[in-house]
Amino acid sequence: MESFKLFLSALCAAALTGSLAIIFVLTWVLHYRDGLAWDGGSAEFNWHPVLMVVGLIFLQGTAIIIFRLPWTWACNKLVMKWIHASLHLLAFTLAVISTVAVFDFHNAAKIPNMYSLHSWLGIAAITLYCLQIVVGVVLYLIPITPVSWRAAFMPFHAFFGTVLFVGVIAVALMGITEKLIFGLKSPKYSESPPEAVFVNVLGVLLVAFGAIVVYTVTRVPWKRPNDQVFHSQHTNDKVGEDKDKVGPALTQQPDAPDAGTSDARRRVNKVDENF
Repeated sequence: MESFKLFLSALCAAALTGSLAIIFVLTWVLHYRDGLAWDGGSAEFNWHPVLMVVGLIFLQGTAIIIFRLPWTWACNKLVMKWIHASLHLLAFTLAVISTVAVFDFHNAAKIPNMYSLHSWLGIAAITLYCLQIVVGVVLYLIPITPVSWRAAFMPFHAFFGTVLFVGVIAVALMGITEKLIFGLKSPKYSESPPEAVFVNVLGVLLVAFGAIVVYTVTRVPWKRPNDQVFHSQHTNDKVGEDKDKVGPALTQQPDAPDAGTSDARRRVNKVDENF
């Protein structure tokens, strides 16, 4: 891997900021708010920020960069795709539970649902995230999908996944700010009480984690090198064969079509594995 030390630094920074964000959101609800419960009260609502940070931010970020880890490059690509999909599915499950907690709390407290921009964008993000998972499973985990379809959709799959990740962080920042504005009465949010400063730091950690993940996943030299390595090996093998075939005998030529067919079949199988 090119710039391996830089990659390790980015990976450690992502792990640190992501872990701190989880610690901060747990400290927020356990120390400054009413803790965690499932009783229809404010403690049930607190599951929402906790599960969103753990699921749609930390786990989704982990799933996004899982293919960049060089010690996984020797693993079968299909295995890595299943791990990638499982992390996304777990993140989606936590997001659904956190959303149920919000609706349950609102209904118990007679608070209207879906009135804020945060709620609109949040539901949209969860819906699109579900669609992204379904399309990804259909295209890349079901073997009947044509390889040409996988290759054609891959740039869009990666692009929309990154956009959704950034969008989720933006929606989370809107949500924690909204909660502070409504939840802090005396002193008010504008007076910068300790809770407000603490949660603002949480927001900074979320932004930092997102920035590091996006930087890591968009650097081409850190991409899983299946395609490049295969192309390089095939080219080197071809050059070696050409050197060995100085003045080939005519009796060897009939075998060439079968060898070429075999090579072509291997190339097709390798391309299928990469997508």
